[in-house]
Amino acid sequence: MSARRAPALARQALGYLLVGGLAAVVDIGLFHLLVSRMDGILLPAVASFLVAAVVNYTLSSVWVYRRQWRSLRRASRFLLFALVGLCINAGVTWWLVHLFAAAPTLAKIGGVGIAFGANFLMNTFIVFRAEDDPQTAATP
Repeated sequence: MSARRAPALARQALGYLLVGGLAAVVDIGLFHLLVSRMDGILLPAVASFLVAAVVNYTLSSVWVYRRQWRSLRRASRFLLFALVGLCINAGVTWWLVHLFAAAPTLAKIGGVGIAFGANFLMNTFIVFRAEDDPQTAATP
């Protein structure tokens, strides 16, 4: 990474932390509501993650990475890597509940945390990489 790229990466990391934090609140809050109304852990974990992914994609596109959010190619890549993040998120949540008897909402927080790091790296270096998008940035 070049010295010129470091400040942009730091700004993106901070923005992604804020956007990811909001998406995490959506994810955990919706999971908490669904888990008490549905059987099992995985379906509520998947549903809440997907709603949070829509929030994350839209805000990440416009605010963090300053790209047009209406890119089918980028949205497809985002969804592909969101599914990787979903597997990490739901898998860690299930694992913590079933192997360590963690409370479901606490386990979900662990799943969100692990998936957050993986998603930031995938989004920054693959989905929203600057050299892949020659068009001008979207104006937030």
